[in-house]
Amino acid sequence: MPLTGTRKWLNEVIFGTDTPAGKYFDVVLIWAILLSVTLVVLASVESLWVRFGETFYQLEWFFTALFTLEYITRIYCARDRREYVTSFYGVVDLLAILPSYLALIFTGATYLMVIRLLRVLRVFRVLKLVRYLSDANILMRSLWQARRRIFVFYTSVLVLCIIFGSIMFVVEGPKHGFTSIPKSIYWTIVTITTVGFGDITPHTPLGQAIASMTMLIGYSIIAVPTGIVTAELAHEIGREKQLARCHNCGKAGHDADAEYCKQCGYRLEDFEEPLEEGG
Repeated sequence: MPLTGTRKWLNEVIFGTDTPAGKYFDVVLIWAILLSVTLVVLASVESLWVRFGETFYQLEWFFTALFTLEYITRIYCARDRREYVTSFYGVVDLLAILPSYLALIFTGATYLMVIRLLRVLRVFRVLKLVRYLSDANILMRSLWQARRRIFVFYTSVLVLCIIFGSIMFVVEGPKHGFTSIPKSIYWTIVTITTVGFGDITPHTPLGQAIASMTMLIGYSIIAVPTGIVTAELAHEIGREKQLARCHNCGKAGHDADAEYCKQCGYRLEDFEEPLEEGG
C-alpha cells in the first residue's frame, strides 16, 4: 500500500537522502549521536561527574527522548514496518535507546549507550559512500574463506602456549609468580604475542632460555595470519575484476573503479546495490 500525506513526507525526510530535508535530517541526527556518545564518555570521568552530574543526567534523558521519538516515527512512516524493525539499522536504533531505560533497573547499563556510535554508519548514506561497502564485502569474504586455515593456525598457537606454559610452571614454579598452569599459559600468550606486560617474569637461567625461545617463536609466527588473509584477499580481488566485463567487446578483468574498457574504450556500466529502507 503506497504512502500518502504525512507518512509519505516523513518517509522521504527520514529514510531518504535525495532531498535537502533528508540530508539535513541525517546530518543533524549524526551530530546528535556523536554528542550523545561524547556525553556518555565524559560522564564516566569521576571528576567531571562530581561537577556536572546533574547536567549529564538531564542531557542524557533529553537525547534518549529524542532518539525514542525518532525510532517511533521511523516505525510509523516506514513502508514495511516489520522489515525496518528487523533490519540491521532498525535493531541498532532500538539498542541505542534501551540502555537508558535498563539503567533504571540495572546500575551501570547507561555506559552501554556507546552502542549509539553504530548509528553513525548512516554517514555512508549521507555522503553517498555506499559503493565503498563493496570493498568491505570483499574483505569479509576473504576472512570467511580463510576461516579454516586461521582456525588451524590459532589452534596450533594455543597448543604451543599450553606446552610452554606447562614447562614454565615446572621450571619457575609459584615462587617466581607462575602459581598455576593457567597463569603460566597467560604469560606464554603475553610473551608469544610480543605484548610483554612484565607482571610475570622468569628468574632462572633455564626459564629465561625458554622465554627467549618463546619470543623468537612469537616473532616468527606473528605474520602468518596476515599472509593467509592477504592470499584470500588477492584471490577475491581477482575474482571481482573478472566480474567487471565490458558489454561491447566482452573483455573482463577491469578494476572495480574503472569507467572505460581498457581494450575498446567502451564506457563500463556502474552497478550499485539498491539501498534498503532499513538503512
